[in-house]
Amino acid sequence: MAPAHCEDTLIESLPASTLSRPASQSVSVVVPAYNEAEHIAEGLRELQAVMRSTGWEYEILVVDDGSEDGTAEAASTVGVRVLRTPTNRGYGASLKAGIRCAQHPWILITDADGTYPAGAVPELLAQTATADMVVGARTGTTVKIPWLRRPPKAFLRWLASYLAEQDLPDINSGLRLMHRDLIARYEHLLPNGFSFTTTITLAAACNGHVVTYIPINYFARQGTSKIRPRHAFDFALLTVRTVVFFNPLRVFLPLGGFLAVAGLAKLVYDITRNNLSESAVLALLGALVVWAVGLLADQNAQLASSR
Repeated sequence: MAPAHCEDTLIESLPASTLSRPASQSVSVVVPAYNEAEHIAEGLRELQAVMRSTGWEYEILVVDDGSEDGTAEAASTVGVRVLRTPTNRGYGASLKAGIRCAQHPWILITDADGTYPAGAVPELLAQTATADMVVGARTGTTVKIPWLRRPPKAFLRWLASYLAEQDLPDINSGLRLMHRDLIARYEHLLPNGFSFTTTITLAAACNGHVVTYIPINYFARQGTSKIRPRHAFDFALLTVRTVVFFNPLRVFLPLGGFLAVAGLAKLVYDITRNNLSESAVLALLGALVVWAVGLLADQNAQLASSR
């Protein structure tokens, strides 16, 4: 993801005054924004003040994702880089556009809606010596997640943790610090929608990268949320798809086991009735097929990871 390609995806750029890690402490802060004109300037000023206090070399890039309310103009008044896309393409697409234009080896992402505390950034930056990615986990003392979203979020976190075979405190936090080499390695998997953060979390977790979680607070958003109920299904589907890509046996083994148990149970029942049914045979054959596909998928995953 080289900065030289950033013009390919942007119509305006206002210039700014287990991975290899340069010794220099420098970070690009990418802030995707869509219709956040009312409060984005205030949040950017707070972010600037915090970044100045860290002693790191930094730049702040706001990616205006086709806003219709003057978001780009409001951000420009603060003196940050503003990148504009002609249409609304999605959260992930905005992040990828900003990362392509970023100048520094570390990438910090945060939202423009006031939900993530800028004051937590120094603690994330302090972990770069030992981590490939540092995630601000929304497990602090103040977490303003709407109650209707908590059950699906808890289920998705459990599903992701089970499939990744490790505890993932927050799979889609929008405040995180990543080395750009990590992003480049999995760029081909990263979607244009809200699942960007979920995908890179699972990719890092399933491939042995060092991911550190820092508890942070999470405040009520300013403005209107862009998350919709259908996104919960999208997150779940993407979670399974990503883990199948990296750790397929975690999906295929239990699925085949379920079919095998059901087939054996039906077989025992049929024996007591002196009648072998097609359903028992099909379930047992189905278990063998699922396990065979899982083994082939696992072999492909191992070959891909060794390249």
